[in-house]
Amino acid sequence: MNPTHANRTAAGRAAAAKPWDRLLAAREHDPFACLGLAREGEGWRLRVFRPHATAVALEMPHGAESLARIDAAGIFEWRGGEAPPQPFRLLVDGAFGRDAYAFPPQASSFDLHLFSEGRNYQAYRLLGARPEVRQGAAGTCFRVWAPNAERVSVVGDFNHWDGRVHQMATLGGSGIWELFIPELGAGTLYKFEIRNRASGTVLVKADPFGRAFEFRPATATRVEAPAAQAWNDAEWLARRAGWDWLHAPVSIYEVHAGSWRRHPDGRFYSYRELAEHLLPYVLDLGCTHIELLPVSEHPLDESWGYQTTGYFAPSSRFGSADDLRFFIDACHRAGVGVILDWVPGHFPEDDFALAHFDGSSLYEHEDPRLKRHPDWGTHVFNYGRNEVKSFLLSSAHYWLSEFHFDGLRVDAVASMIYLDYSRKAGEWLPNRFGGRENLEAIDFLRELNVMVHAEFPGALTIAEESTAWPMVSRPTHLGGLGFSMKWNMGWMNDTLEYMRHDPVHRRFHHDKLTFGQLYAYTENFVLPLSHDEVVHGKGSLVGKMPGDDWQKFANLRALLCCQATMPGKKLNFMGNELAQWAEWNAGRELDWGLLVHLPHRGVRQLMRDLNRLYRQLPPLHDLDFDAQGFSWSDCRDADQSVISYLRFARDGRFVVVVLNFTPVPRLNYRIGVPRAGPYREILNSDSSLYGGGDMGNGGWLAARSEPHLGFPATLELTLPPLAGVIFIQE
Repeated sequence: MNPTHANRTAAGRAAAAKPWDRLLAAREHDPFACLGLAREGEGWRLRVFRPHATAVALEMPHGAESLARIDAAGIFEWRGGEAPPQPFRLLVDGAFGRDAYAFPPQASSFDLHLFSEGRNYQAYRLLGARPEVRQGAAGTCFRVWAPNAERVSVVGDFNHWDGRVHQMATLGGSGIWELFIPELGAGTLYKFEIRNRASGTVLVKADPFGRAFEFRPATATRVEAPAAQAWNDAEWLARRAGWDWLHAPVSIYEVHAGSWRRHPDGRFYSYRELAEHLLPYVLDLGCTHIELLPVSEHPLDESWGYQTTGYFAPSSRFGSADDLRFFIDACHRAGVGVILDWVPGHFPEDDFALAHFDGSSLYEHEDPRLKRHPDWGTHVFNYGRNEVKSFLLSSAHYWLSEFHFDGLRVDAVASMIYLDYSRKAGEWLPNRFGGRENLEAIDFLRELNVMVHAEFPGALTIAEESTAWPMVSRPTHLGGLGFSMKWNMGWMNDTLEYMRHDPVHRRFHHDKLTFGQLYAYTENFVLPLSHDEVVHGKGSLVGKMPGDDWQKFANLRALLCCQATMPGKKLNFMGNELAQWAEWNAGRELDWGLLVHLPHRGVRQLMRDLNRLYRQLPPLHDLDFDAQGFSWSDCRDADQSVISYLRFARDGRFVVVVLNFTPVPRLNYRIGVPRAGPYREILNSDSSLYGGGDMGNGGWLAARSEPHLGFPATLELTLPPLAGVIFIQE
């Protein structure tokens, strides 16, 4: 080719290129370079992009001045010697308004740095959609992390979902994009349109830091107004900060907000309706805390909230963020704590959410051996990425700070800390030392617990951890994971397996009742009878019990007595107290109609009374986590399937518990006790109040000064069938 001709061709192409070509192609990473107001020589130039407008004018002190359309695609330009008032206003097709490109980015470089370092615990104040006022103009600032994007836009009804109109500006090497859009406020629906830098793929995504979403199945994020809830729980929070939870009663009522109760037409109860109805019910039941199955936004009802897409958004199924705040405030004023079930272990693959967010594996791992959770068909967070760590830590901080939750129950911890969890050989990738431990997840969990305990005194972190990983609930400075407590899955599995056996065979499985004491004080344990035990064909609690109906209810009452009196804090899923025949069904409310029948009413009354005793008697909670708080009276009576034990308080007071797991009454049954004298029977699960047969001890017994099994005194009692009895000395 002739060199002169080649030079002319290149010059022609350069002359044809326009500053807004990348903008029109929706590929612009710095729209402020070609749009907005700029100094040009001795004068000023204003350029705007309004593809849906026919006429645009600029408001000046002396009147409006028209902008010339310099590109048919919708580029308008004005030039003048005098700068317009700042921020300038436009008259677009007869309506005045502001232009987004009158407001350059304002993100704090320090906040950006903390986010990239994994140490920004309040990144929800940096990213997402935040209504604010800039230069006297109200609007919303949008920021999103998408480091592998060539271009990111805010789209919504306000710009016809046209990704060319509101292209965001990248903030240096942070990977964060920003745009302030004036005159957009609370209630605006929006998403981010993202073009991947490598592939050119265009994705439309909900905001990872979004604080509100449309009602499912719609998936757009909604700009949320600043909180308007007037908190009245200062006294509660002050008490919580000094709360000695290690020695306090903790009885948790686990609730799925969508199926505790429903309206006759099937509608969910709102957060405010739960405050009106659930709270008095829990107070009457005597529980200290409500634990909500995940109420963070999720698209699929059948996931019960465990496949989260909105890590900063209360589910719109039940109302607004302020409605949830109202519920928690009401609970606190009534003396009830609220714990959030939180899911930092995995997230769903829905196209509109976190998965493959900017066209790359951003929040998840790239390697399929680390990326996908085989049990749930979800993605695993990349805990080794600092920005992901900032995201998750900020989510935890947000719920505790903005909603005053009293703790987090962290779901599926075992799946986080083991790289080979539910994976076969060859399906997982060892850590840098060749081991199966997920070192980055372990570091994340430790940092989470340090943050929560430092910034929210008295707030609890509770691990659902199903393996023998050591020191889950021990401080991080001692090498532990730092959780306050851990679910005792071993106690739950062993006890329920024992209860399933016909009583005639239980003597061969007696160790299932006693083995737990060998490890009961290695962790701060919660004894859970949770939602996981009453779904997926496992049967309801009463349905697991052997025998005829009378024996089923008696077995369940004995089980509840065992849970309430064994060392450890307590958790019961809603419906356990009703003795539901059917498994839990998240698609409908509990079987409240069962309460017309005495056996079902009796189980609820028993749980009320057990909670009352658990809270009122220090021996039943004071030393839950200390071996000094427990002593077997007799753990060896396998032939009769009876166990007896004592619970102690720090001041020496004690409670005597005897449990008979056969339908055979035991007359003149002898146990050893610490002292002779009168003992009062304060609870008998065979009472007619609970649907039992009223076999008991007449309220009082006297222990003789006669040694028995190493104790200085003997208590001889009548032990009713399939029942628990509790005594105190007075």
